[in-house]
Parts: sequence; structure tokens; C-alpha cells
Amino acid sequence: MTSLRIVQSSNRHAVRALLSPERVRDAATEKRVATIVSAVRQEGDVALRRYARQLDKLDGPLEVSRAEMERAAALVPRDVRAAIRTAARNIRTVARQQVPRGWRVTVAPGVQVQQRVTPLDRVGCYVPGGRYPLPSSLLMTAIPAVAAGVADVVVVCPRPEPVVMAAALEAGASRLFRVGGAHAVAALAYGTASVPPVDKIVGPGNRYVAAAKALVAADCGIDFYAGPTEIVIVAAKGPAAWIAADLIAQAEHDPDARAVLITPSRALAERVAALVEAQMPSDGPARASLRAHGGVIVTGSIDEALELANEAAAEHLVVDDDRMAAKVRRAGSLFVGPWSAQVAGDYAIGCNHVLPTAGAARVRGGLSAADFVRQVTVQRVTRRGLAAIGPSVVTLARAEGLEAHAASVALRLKDMRPRR
Repeated sequence: MTSLRIVQSSNRHAVRALLSPERVRDAATEKRVATIVSAVRQEGDVALRRYARQLDKLDGPLEVSRAEMERAAALVPRDVRAAIRTAARNIRTVARQQVPRGWRVTVAPGVQVQQRVTPLDRVGCYVPGGRYPLPSSLLMTAIPAVAAGVADVVVVCPRPEPVVMAAALEAGASRLFRVGGAHAVAALAYGTASVPPVDKIVGPGNRYVAAAKALVAADCGIDFYAGPTEIVIVAAKGPAAWIAADLIAQAEHDPDARAVLITPSRALAERVAALVEAQMPSDGPARASLRAHGGVIVTGSIDEALELANEAAAEHLVVDDDRMAAKVRRAGSLFVGPWSAQVAGDYAIGCNHVLPTAGAARVRGGLSAADFVRQVTVQRVTRRGLAAIGPSVVTLARAEGLEAHAASVALRLKDMRPRR
């Protein structure tokens, strides 16, 4: 028996099970998170340090000094530091293109509208520190913020390894704290004596982090819900070994990761399933992930395969060619062609790997520099301009029954009339 089940697209129940992940609310987790967030909000550093010692095994100062970061970064192998610089350069290049531009337009004589773009003052970047050190997540969150002009970029990570510290220096992070989990999210949202409050919190994390971000979202901006990672591959021709490798790579992240191939070729489906079994590591989360959440859907056509992919709105979507890519409407990030390995996007293509999951790609794409700015409209109306649009304003206000609104403009229009 292979680790990858094969189902026909006519089996709608099996297809839904593979492509429609549900956000299961965990009442116990939410209750625990609410307790932690409330404690940190009320007690500040006292609660933060208590949870950091208990949950993060903190032994030492909360904040990592720049001198410590530099000493640790010097221990990172030279080739790894070079790879960090390469990834950072590419992420920075893309992020600079993503910053919204200001503009000004005259909508009518005497009526001008401007869009002013200003960076957020301070942001918090959450970098997981559990199963693996993730310098790439630091680069993906901090670099777009810096590119957008954010002056103060605060990073939290429960156990920052030297490679994470090297990434913090390369990304231009302002400060780094040795905390994680719900208590770190609460500290960023509300501030403590040690950790300054931020305007927005971004970055992936476990279910406690996700629950904490959802809880503080009424008081502090967040990027989006980040659940278990997902990949959907739509392919008609292979190479089968590469597809198998890509499915296993994504499953490696988490036992709850979702990895699915959709293809009109039964032969390709069977070949990929066999190669997944042959290439699968003997241990780690990939096997459990693929058995629980992985599979192959065999469709009647490539168009049916693409429509299923659009319904799924997956975090990562891989397709064979540009013809197929043109038919994609929903995906967190789209990879076109066999050489566009999704794993390359995790690190060094320059696109962001902090992406919406669980169907959230229906409404937005991944994290970008645009997430770190305010877009403020500025209006300028002259006497002539108000004379032109004022009657419409008064009429619409009265149509809505808002007489005080109408009077605000009607008084100005009245004062424009020549006095006898």
C-alpha cells in the first residue's frame, strides 16, 4: 500500500476531503491562549518571562543584543551566510516593486483626490522556532517591512539559532526577542516594559500562535490566518519523480500538511504514487502527513483539474505551463513549469512564502510590502469644486434621510450666492 491514495474526480466526497480543509476550532487551545494573552496584557514582563521560562525554556535575557547576534552569525558556515544574502537580495528586489505608489487625480474641476502612502511605524515579525530553525521566515517577514519603509521591525522567536540571528542582521531587523507562542503575540500586541507594542503582527506559527493572533486582531493588525501548509499540483505529463519529490517536500513541514496532485492521466497518478513511496524518508512527519492529508485526484480533463484547483484556492499551486496558468483564478502563490520548484519559492525566488491557507486565497495573495503601509486618501475641494458637486451631495444625503449631512454642504452653497 502506498502512502498516497488515488481517487476519481467523480467521487465528490473523497475530493472534498482532499481539497476542502476545515478550520477546526479547538476550544481547549483557545481557552489556554485567552488566559495567556490576558495575563501578559495585565502583568506585562512578569507574565511574559514566566511563560517564556515555562514554554520556551528561556534561560537568560529576553532580548538578544546586536553584539550577540553578530557573534552568533559569525559561527554560521560561509556558504549558508552567502545563501542568506542571495535570498535576501531577491526578496528585497521583489518587495520594492510591491510598495504601493502615491498618486493624485482631478476628478472634476476644483476637486482633487490624492493617495498618500506612508509606512507603518512598528511591526512585529513572528519566526517559529520549533521543529526546525527558520531563517527564511525571518527574511520573508522583515525584508518587505524594511522595503516598505517601516522604521522599527521587531522579531520574536522562541529559540533563535545562530542562522536565524544571521538572517535578522541581513534583513535589517531592529530588535530580536527570545520568546514565542501566544505570550509573544500578546507582548507584541499590547507591549510590555521590554517589548514595544506594534502596529501589525505577521508571520506563521503553530495553533497557539494562530489563535493568539485571532484574539488580538481587534486591537492590533495581523496578516491573516495561517494554518497547516498546502500544495496542489496540476499536471498532465510529469516528470513523475519531480512531482513526487515536491509532494514529499511540502508534507515534510507538518503532520497536518496537505499535498495533492490533480491529473487527467491515470498512468501519471500511479507512477507518482509509487515514487512517493520509494522516495519517502523512513522517519519524520511526511509519511503521516501524506497518509492523512495527501492524495491524487484523477480527472476527465485538464480543464476539470484546473477548476478543482480553483475551488481549492490552495496556498501553493503548481501547473505545467502558461496556458494552464492563464486559467488559474485562486491561489496563494502560483508556480509555472517543471523548473519552477515550489521549494525554490520557499527560499530564494524572491516571492513571499508567508501565504494564506485553508481557502483564504479566495480573497488575497501572500504577504507583501503593501501589507506594511497605510494608504490614506487626501481630498482638496475648491469653491468652484464644491459648487459643482455640492448639489449631488445634498440630494444624496436627503435621499438617505440625513438632513444634518445635507445641511453641512447646503450652508456652504448658500454662502456662495451673491448677497443683495
